[in-house]
Amino acid sequence: MKHLHFVGIGGIGMSGLASWCRSLNIKVTGSDRDSGKAENNHILAPLRAQGIEIFPQDGSFINAGKPDFLIYSSAIEADNPDFIAAGNIERLHRSRLLDLLLKKLDDRAPVAIAGSCGKSTVTAYLSEALANCGCDAGFLNGAISKRYVKEDSIGNFHSGTGKFFVFEADESDKSLLNYSPDYAIILNMGTDHYSKEELAEVFGSFLNRVRKGAVIEKEVFDAVKPFFNNPQLQLKVFSGSPLSQADHCVTNYSVSSANGKLQPQAEFDSCCKVALPAPGVHTAANALAIFAMLELLGVPRGEALKGIERFDGIRRRNDCVGVTDHGLPVYDDYAHNPEKIASCIRMLSEITSGRIFTVFQPHGFGPLGFFRDELLVTLEKTLRPGDRFFMLPPFYAGGTSSFKPTSQEVIAQWKKSSSVPERYHYAEERKELRNIILAETRPGDLIVIMGARDNSLSLYARSFCSSAHA
Repeated sequence: MKHLHFVGIGGIGMSGLASWCRSLNIKVTGSDRDSGKAENNHILAPLRAQGIEIFPQDGSFINAGKPDFLIYSSAIEADNPDFIAAGNIERLHRSRLLDLLLKKLDDRAPVAIAGSCGKSTVTAYLSEALANCGCDAGFLNGAISKRYVKEDSIGNFHSGTGKFFVFEADESDKSLLNYSPDYAIILNMGTDHYSKEELAEVFGSFLNRVRKGAVIEKEVFDAVKPFFNNPQLQLKVFSGSPLSQADHCVTNYSVSSANGKLQPQAEFDSCCKVALPAPGVHTAANALAIFAMLELLGVPRGEALKGIERFDGIRRRNDCVGVTDHGLPVYDDYAHNPEKIASCIRMLSEITSGRIFTVFQPHGFGPLGFFRDELLVTLEKTLRPGDRFFMLPPFYAGGTSSFKPTSQEVIAQWKKSSSVPERYHYAEERKELRNIILAETRPGDLIVIMGARDNSLSLYARSFCSSAHA
């Protein structure tokens, strides 16, 4: 592989793979249909700084030299202009390329992070915890680690020099079944792409491919048993519930405040107390999974507990981007399925007694149709009196779509089914919605913008902020 061309190089997963290949002195080019949009500069500018030439996605890349392979993801349509221009150049799915790269790690152990929710956070968190323990772990992630952002580094790839390489294994297109890592974490099963019954089979098949050891959440472990047949695998089962029959449990979680600063903490296994880097019950569960994995990797318990106390965080995960002119905090979050949305709202409920104004943009018509009913059930349990939930039209990145259901239809259905219909609203236009929210909020309230795939959501979140505090 002397020259690889990435179709859709601006994607968070594709850009990390491109950076990895460039670090191996492979010539890399790429194209992206949104290469001219300002909201993508934080990804494309570091790629260009690495010496990667980026073209419009119109087939023009072929004029600069014929690559050995075209790298593509499941989001690329069959009639893409780059595919047409490439003719008979062989194509490699991104997961196949990742598998090839993982096999070239030699004596470095790959650690896969899987699950419906939280895998990007845990990929970053585990790699930083290993670094805190003296191991410069490499990683490839579907999110941006703030600690590793530089002029020539997006923050979603770090080569590392240590003996572990942490990577996110995606279940959305079942590409995780292409990998055979030494170690793995499976965090949970949520409502996003498949039924829990189908996910159980997928995760069970994945566990059968893991070579040495795995950390798995108790509910997932119980679900995958019929599909799991890997007796030599060393397993650690964890749970966020203190009542669960698991190897490791979160036995206590609390948040205190000192000098105006939140101090979340947890207790593991009724004996190990740890200061958490961020609030949220889900943060405690993630930290426990990482703690169990560090022990599995041979890190002494005391070092492991210290290692998980610092995490610099990732972009668009409970990310406070500033305050409004009236001092209300504004958060930017990647949450896009029922479980992630609920976790984010619950965490924000811990840090404010005021109302939470949530703006959510579904990441596609298909996903919205899949989880519309489950999301309403989840929100009815999660939202507090006075909280407001606004839904924008689904993000559309091109390709085949039925354009059904619309957000307007979903909100209309929710209003008929909800016990508090006035909390749900459809919003067609972003600027008008921003003006409505800024006019209706009052001291103590909080604003959060949620959604996946669309980088312009971060710019939208910042548009709520005072220019002096953004």
